[in-house]
Amino acid sequence: MLAGRAVVLMLALAAIATAPAAAQTYPSRTITLVVAFPAGGYADSFARIIGDRLSARLGQPVVIENRGGAGGNIGAASVAHAAADGYTLLATTASIAVNETYYKNKSYSAAELRAIALPAGAPETLSALPNDGAKTLADLVQAGRTKPFDYASPGTGTSSHVAAAYFFKMLAKIEPLHVPFQGGAPAVNAVLGGHVEVLVGTLPGFAAQLSSGALRGLAVASEARVPGFADIPTYGEGGYPFVAETWVGIFAPAKLDDAIAAKLNAAINEIINEPATQKKLATFSMQTRVRDLAGSEAYFRDEVAKWGKMVEAIGIVAK
Repeated sequence: MLAGRAVVLMLALAAIATAPAAAQTYPSRTITLVVAFPAGGYADSFARIIGDRLSARLGQPVVIENRGGAGGNIGAASVAHAAADGYTLLATTASIAVNETYYKNKSYSAAELRAIALPAGAPETLSALPNDGAKTLADLVQAGRTKPFDYASPGTGTSSHVAAAYFFKMLAKIEPLHVPFQGGAPAVNAVLGGHVEVLVGTLPGFAAQLSSGALRGLAVASEARVPGFADIPTYGEGGYPFVAETWVGIFAPAKLDDAIAAKLNAAINEIINEPATQKKLATFSMQTRVRDLAGSEAYFRDEVAKWGKMVEAIGIVAK
């Protein structure tokens, strides 16, 4: 019996000794940062900015690998099922929180991933042509009570669609017609061309059109007005305290060693605090924040629950 206890104690001590050692030697080879969306998009731009600086800080190459498809599920699944050694990481968006409820049949779950850092994001935004009849959010809601309008989104089941549908159905109590597109650019073009009346999407997707005056921002789903777009009121100012943000973050397989996860979190937070990084992210209209490892994980779990509630409320399921 004593011998058995001694063996158990030795194994426990060995595990304790190994964990810090793994963090001290990490990384010793190339890190693959899987982006769950195609090149050139919101998540990809973020990943390339962070990956470049992460490589410099950790002293090892960080290779970007785009694995788009299925609303981000293909890339997420590949990382969820990868070795939990810190050499395969995931860059994705709030879509991963939406997908946990929206997709009933996917090959992984959010519980198989751990949030390393969620350092940047932008609010969902509602806009229309400047000569449209609706000048404010209140105007739009009031018009929708008598004559339903249509709105364009980057696609069914995207965070932009879910946030807008939830707002219209559950808060404003109106039922406009959803017109989904294959991505943000076609949705923007449809509204600019006068084919659809209202546009919903994440602020960076049409920041240039808002800045130029080609589109009028009716509301941003943030707690405060967004720097650089201070003329666009929040949903709360329009009478609806609604906050919905599409963030971008870095994830790892759930069983990644705590010490390695903390090392990555610290490195990413240091990168986010660099003026050059903030300047680059600002060009994409991303707002930054710093959360420790526990805070990142807690925020992610809250987001999974929040987006899940919205998906269930509007009653959509992936086909």
